[in-house]
Amino acid sequence: MQKDQFFLELAILRETFESGITRDFGWRISQLNALQKFLLECQKEIAAAVHDDFRKSTAETFLTETAYLRSEIRFALKHLSSWMKPRRVSVPLIYQPSKASCSPEPYGVVLIIGAWNYPFNLSLAPLISAIAAGNCAVIKPSEHAPHSSALIAEGLSHYLDQSAIRVIEGGMDVSQTLLAERFGYIFFTGSRTVGREVMHAAARHLTPLTLELGGKCPCIVEESGDVRVAARRIVWAKFLNGGQTCLAPDYVLVHEKREAELLTHMQEAITDFYGDDPRLSPDYPRIVNMEQYRRLEELLYGSSVLCGGKSDQGERYIAPTILRGVMPGSTIMHSEIFGPLLPVISYTEISEALDIIRSVDEPLALYLFSSDLDVQDRVVRDSRSGGVCINDLLFHAAIAGLPFGGVGKSGFGAYHGKAGFDAFSFQRSVLRRSLYPDPGLRYPPYGWWKFMLLKRLVTFFQ
Repeated sequence: MQKDQFFLELAILRETFESGITRDFGWRISQLNALQKFLLECQKEIAAAVHDDFRKSTAETFLTETAYLRSEIRFALKHLSSWMKPRRVSVPLIYQPSKASCSPEPYGVVLIIGAWNYPFNLSLAPLISAIAAGNCAVIKPSEHAPHSSALIAEGLSHYLDQSAIRVIEGGMDVSQTLLAERFGYIFFTGSRTVGREVMHAAARHLTPLTLELGGKCPCIVEESGDVRVAARRIVWAKFLNGGQTCLAPDYVLVHEKREAELLTHMQEAITDFYGDDPRLSPDYPRIVNMEQYRRLEELLYGSSVLCGGKSDQGERYIAPTILRGVMPGSTIMHSEIFGPLLPVISYTEISEALDIIRSVDEPLALYLFSSDLDVQDRVVRDSRSGGVCINDLLFHAAIAGLPFGGVGKSGFGAYHGKAGFDAFSFQRSVLRRSLYPDPGLRYPPYGWWKFMLLKRLVTFFQ
């Protein structure tokens, strides 16, 4: 896109926002319905685009992309009216007669920078929140999922209001051009490295933002509980999307008494889900590009493989792989794996597992398999993470009533459901007072007696 065209499109969006049309309840509802129509009518095209980018199955695309987005839209449509209502605030007697309220107001023209691993979900879920809050939006899908990016750009141009919502495709140069401009709000999903650059760019304009950055999500398998169920759920969550999920368990901490049993059941689960040769399974995706493939291959060659470990550069294929003998200080524990490699580390006491978790930066999610309520409470109390899911994985991010976001180096800010509406809104305080009465007590000069009376009034009636 030429720069002149780029600036023209931004000018159109700003003009649309200033017209006030996006603040209207009817406009917000119409755009959410139009987005839902796109997801329904273009299901085949969406599945094909994601398959071309990842060789992902139609079923997995439905579960992790379109089905989730449609549920998020339904939730917003159901609750939008109540979200938009001003909230009455009580006024102390000393400031009467008056009325006070807080109203959620849109930021204006917002920028959404999506990630490649779930190209529709991570671009359009923030858009749902932005539309619900009454903003105009620029969506920048990831160039690393080119087929999905092209469909988002083409599809939304036919379904959504182009005077208020635009998709701009391109690489890092386009992102830098966008970030040089002033937006009302920035929502970024991606790596910590790029997140720092986005935050630095936002600081130049004092722009508020949300960063969803991921991290090394731990999974504890305690001594109590059904290890077979834990193994199946861990394998499903880890190797979904070929391990390219910010919420995937990045490493497993298992009690030493259950380690052998867990490893056996995990190997069985891999075979049950993907067959003897996962390369032939229609349900096992590929790595998104050669850069990510080579990074993962280096990690693989430096590790001790229990099962899996096969790779094919031509197909960008890396088998579901379980790694054993990994130490907390190993290279693979230094950063998020973001691929189908799963280290398993044994521990003797839960305090040891918690120490390992605390030695790594705060994760986006923490998972625990345990039927012991005391252990559950202790792990939640003695750890820090964006979210916690007990006896399962990933699903806490699918519940619209639960805010989804990170803490510390896994990001800040949250979205999904009401949290997303709040993220793209600011609270505007409004106080309405009468001109009368207008006592002179508030005005100078302040003599001794007036000051004493003011102190009493402020102390007892505020």
